[in-house]
Amino acid sequence: MLWSQYAETHEVFNQVPPLEGANLYRLDLPLQEGIHRYGGGWAEERLDTYGALAGGPLIAAGVLANENPPVFHSHDRYGRRIDQIDFHPAYHELMRTAVRHGIPSLPWTHPQPGAHVARAALMYLHNQAEAGTSCPLTMTFASVPALRHQPTVATQWLPKVTATVYDPANAPMEAKSGVTIGMAMTEKQGGTDVRANTTQAHAIGASGPGEAYELVGHKWFCSAPMCDAFLTLAQTPRGLSCFLLPRFRPDGSHNQIYIQRLKNKLGNRSNASSEVEYRGALAWLMGEEGRGVANILTMVGMTRFDCMIGSSSLMRQALTQALHHCAHRKVSGKVLAEQPLMQNVLADLALESEAALVLTLRMAKALDWPTDEGEAAFARLVTAVGKYWICKRAPAFINEAQECLGGAGYIEDSILPRLYREAPVNSIWEGSGNVQCLDVLRTLSREPGVQDVLFDALDEGRGDPLLHAYVVRLKQELARPDDAPYRARQLTETIALALQARLLLDAGNNAVSDAFLVSRLGDARGCVYGSLPTGLALGALLHRSLPPA
Repeated sequence: MLWSQYAETHEVFNQVPPLEGANLYRLDLPLQEGIHRYGGGWAEERLDTYGALAGGPLIAAGVLANENPPVFHSHDRYGRRIDQIDFHPAYHELMRTAVRHGIPSLPWTHPQPGAHVARAALMYLHNQAEAGTSCPLTMTFASVPALRHQPTVATQWLPKVTATVYDPANAPMEAKSGVTIGMAMTEKQGGTDVRANTTQAHAIGASGPGEAYELVGHKWFCSAPMCDAFLTLAQTPRGLSCFLLPRFRPDGSHNQIYIQRLKNKLGNRSNASSEVEYRGALAWLMGEEGRGVANILTMVGMTRFDCMIGSSSLMRQALTQALHHCAHRKVSGKVLAEQPLMQNVLADLALESEAALVLTLRMAKALDWPTDEGEAAFARLVTAVGKYWICKRAPAFINEAQECLGGAGYIEDSILPRLYREAPVNSIWEGSGNVQCLDVLRTLSREPGVQDVLFDALDEGRGDPLLHAYVVRLKQELARPDDAPYRARQLTETIALALQARLLLDAGNNAVSDAFLVSRLGDARGCVYGSLPTGLALGALLHRSLPPA
């Protein structure tokens, strides 16, 4: 008997087809509605194009960039110090595509209503393909307001910072058509407390704005160290000050910035983060001496906003993967997406994703009107509120999406392990949760009119009894200042949920707003995803985000 005829042990069936080549923009009805609602509808064709790229070639490049992380070379083969980091070509493809489509530059080169909304949507799509490139893209985008503090420096650098050309060459800025900007703030003894920095800046000649200094010290985190220049902080006789430090000196020689090692991170593997030393590194003072924190905060506000975008987009990609899997996988002879408990879980995740997106896009709209005092106050508050709440929700969200796939969601062949490793970085980078919540308290108590702007936005609940009661409770909580620092997380969460509820009411989809109000603000609020109460229109919620079968 020929036993080989029985060697085929099983038939492959009940497997989910690959989700390849999907247009991430077309899958996302909440995103499509949101960009029109907040003034970015003029960019729809641009977003449709990028949605196809993000769901096709870019997501494939993201896999390669993570499988082949950056490699640091301190010296060449002859023993000369080179401080060079080599990236896989896929990483450069991701960067090149993003820069060409204006992700770091769109609101600065095309300032118009909805420009920040459109740019946020582009970043939202890009980050779903690969988040590691988002660090240099974000910092390049966010550097523009900080560079404008010093016109003499801005004139030289801004045309190349905002160019839609990506040039990864290890060469001086003068030899390149486009540049990227990084950031090096924190030191090992201080972390978030940058006022504890010990790096010293010494004026070479005259001191003052736009003048040249040499910096001596170390930085515990320098993200994307192959950028062409870095915004950094150092102590001067008048206090902590902000500087622009290029990788090359004007004579073409390497600046005195030395990479000590790359960080071995939990996630964000395709991006190189490093420790560096300045040994007399040439830099230019941005603004007045002693105003470093105030000047750098114009950049930090933008990077914190991108943390909101980043976590929202990771959640959205995890949701897409879970919905796609459950639309095809059968358990006990029935498709998962048709089973009541799984519908509860998926609808709850879809609701959370939409709420994160709506707050992010509303924040982008505020950035589109920087001269409007109300919008500026809204942005000042919601940057911290959204950074805390959305970024805090992402890790548990992605873990729940993994669970929808079962063991398949825990295997590296799936994108979900990468999303899960990526999720914590946004809650830590640019100030962890406590930092954001205390910033919320400072903003509400010290900046005139901010609390009025908040409650104007909430509008007593817009006629909804649940939200009205919630707003009344929020006012009562804010009226108890004595132990507010202890309750800062609770207060920030309350503000975030109230704003998300109000924005979803404004969006006008009753199925979404009703579900959010009763499950987030009402007595039926659950502690885990999949605890939605009965009687909600789950089918309508899922239809908004369900990829085509």
